[in-house]
Amino acid sequence: MPASVKSVPPEKTTSPPAAAPAAPGAGLSAVQRALRKLGLVRDIDFALYLPMRYEDETRIVRLADTRDGDMAQVEGLVTECEVVFRPRRQLIATIDDGSDTCQLRFFNFYPSQQKQLAVGARVRVRGEMRGGFVGRQMMHPTVKAAGTALPQALTPVYSTIAGLPQPVLRREVRSGLARAVLDETIPVQIGWRGAWDLRSSLTFLHYPTPDVAMATLEDHSHPAWQRIKAEELLAQQLSQLQARLERAAQRAPMLPSSAEPQASSLHAQLLAVLPFGLTGAQQRVGEEITRDLRREIPMHRLLQGDVGSGKTVVAALAAARCIDAGFQCALMAPTEILAAQHFGKLVGWLDPLLAERGLRVAWLTGSQKKKERDAMSAAVESGEAALVIGTHAVISEKVRFKNLALAIIDEQHRFGVAQRLALRGKAVGHLEPHLLMMSATPIPRTLAMSYYADLDVSTLDELPPGRTPIVTRLVADHRRDEVIDRIQAQIAQGRQVYWVCPLIEESEAVDLRNATETRDELADALGTAVNVGLLHSRMPTAEKQAVMAAFTANEIQVLVSTTVIEVGVDVPNASLMVIEHAERFGLSQLHQLRGRVGRGAAASACVLLYAPGDSGRVGEAARARLKAMAETGDGFEIARRDLEIRGPGEFLGARQSGAPLLRFADLTTDVMLLDWARELAPLMLDKHPDLAQRHIDRWLGTKAEYLKA
Repeated sequence: MPASVKSVPPEKTTSPPAAAPAAPGAGLSAVQRALRKLGLVRDIDFALYLPMRYEDETRIVRLADTRDGDMAQVEGLVTECEVVFRPRRQLIATIDDGSDTCQLRFFNFYPSQQKQLAVGARVRVRGEMRGGFVGRQMMHPTVKAAGTALPQALTPVYSTIAGLPQPVLRREVRSGLARAVLDETIPVQIGWRGAWDLRSSLTFLHYPTPDVAMATLEDHSHPAWQRIKAEELLAQQLSQLQARLERAAQRAPMLPSSAEPQASSLHAQLLAVLPFGLTGAQQRVGEEITRDLRREIPMHRLLQGDVGSGKTVVAALAAARCIDAGFQCALMAPTEILAAQHFGKLVGWLDPLLAERGLRVAWLTGSQKKKERDAMSAAVESGEAALVIGTHAVISEKVRFKNLALAIIDEQHRFGVAQRLALRGKAVGHLEPHLLMMSATPIPRTLAMSYYADLDVSTLDELPPGRTPIVTRLVADHRRDEVIDRIQAQIAQGRQVYWVCPLIEESEAVDLRNATETRDELADALGTAVNVGLLHSRMPTAEKQAVMAAFTANEIQVLVSTTVIEVGVDVPNASLMVIEHAERFGLSQLHQLRGRVGRGAAASACVLLYAPGDSGRVGEAARARLKAMAETGDGFEIARRDLEIRGPGEFLGARQSGAPLLRFADLTTDVMLLDWARELAPLMLDKHPDLAQRHIDRWLGTKAEYLKA
């Protein structure tokens, strides 16, 4: 252990050992319930609950040496103390340390505080120093009796919740840290080369010595922080690799190429009827999927590609391979609009070919009438429905497959772990279905190396010919009239327009223009010759479908919509996308919306309407998002910048539901530590499996189970 780290003696604690939890909430004190809300159950949870910042209570300074804005701790004699009523009730005291005086002001106080600050008492106070007409002043400082021993370490400040004050949380963390088993799980011969072990690192980060450079604590560059981040990344890599190995031990249906002559296979016939040729990227990815389907190990592949790269075609060809082998395929999408888009395309391509074989494509959604849904479910159970497309209804208990072998999940980050597990559970017998997940949000390399390390990733990095570049413009909200003129020009050329709003109706909490009001304004501005439609998620399904059908047929020229059209909507004649209050949207969401245009031969544009705040500017993060949208149309570059701005949560969605994101490591700055963890994980699992399991249990507990989805 480095010499600078001192052991911290345990303090008495009233909380029972948390290793044997009772029924949720049963027999627990208010403090214990609050601790559980913070995820503090096991001793190791307390040990790994690191401070968000520190206070330096290790030294006393002279009042004369303090400056405006300093956090200072001073000792002095109380020379005045009174309760005044100007303009409201407050307690005002003055202390003198011999070098200067300082006024202490409290708007909320108790009689005990007034007694503590009695004239003649000597006190130690800590707070932010302010200068002013009345001299030095502190608002609501902490007050203690003077003369007590000064602490030898910085005082930790933890993130907390109501009902759990800092002194109580500090006591519980100190006690948990003292009890926690912190022996080494990383073998010395293959592991960490630094001087800091886990115990010394955690002890130091909870109670740093005052001589430490504060910047190294704040930016997590201190060697103790490096050790903690390395351990966390190693636990994540071990759990991902373990999930991959466990999956390799499972069995899935082997889907060899059809026994039919090549030309008469469903796969070959589908290729023949497609109105376009495959790109090189689609052919490459199709071969990767085909190789997986021929194996008895369940495929667990993520198909990522930018907006418009042709993922649906790849999914259709994979489904054809599955059906050729005599099995069923399911395709699940998060929204009915997206599911309907897939259904419309795949029915057109596959239904005539399936009909020759006595098979069909089934459609399952929650909005179906019972009679129709029962008929579809019967077709699924009998095997007549070779391809089943729908929303969450596909995984309802009443839906039983005859022989499901391939599950395709679109926009996989929108589905929770339980939903994906339910779809996998639809396979018959002891076999697992092959799983193909699709995402139009490209995943940065560091994210693929960490959170998606248990997946095989296929990338469509080539757009089909005919996709026109989209020009993106940033326009301040006060120039709306110019945008409306642009819309009129597009309509005059026979084109169509999307106008996206963030809200459906008025909200007092958020002053944003709503879709209904915008539709009415645009209808007035554009005149009766232009049909302006409205689409939002609260509309009945039949009404939404009717609006989309009318827009597709060019009966509606301008579609005012909420983000319900973010994915899956394909209207080649639409050439202009206007996104109102663009500063409020996430970067990947803006990119998805922009991808609704540029699908035809006409030059397309995306206008990002933004509303500067009272300062005349948008916030820093919003400005970075808008700048990225204006500078690049490359989804992979967009994804890289989004990771920098927002962190990994945007990409993961519900994949890690129940499991923490990386709490300490930063994928944008800790790539070298990630590389170290990726190299060490297979060695540990192979040579030291017991230590590897203990390491996973320490850092993830039961949450590692979620990675198997």
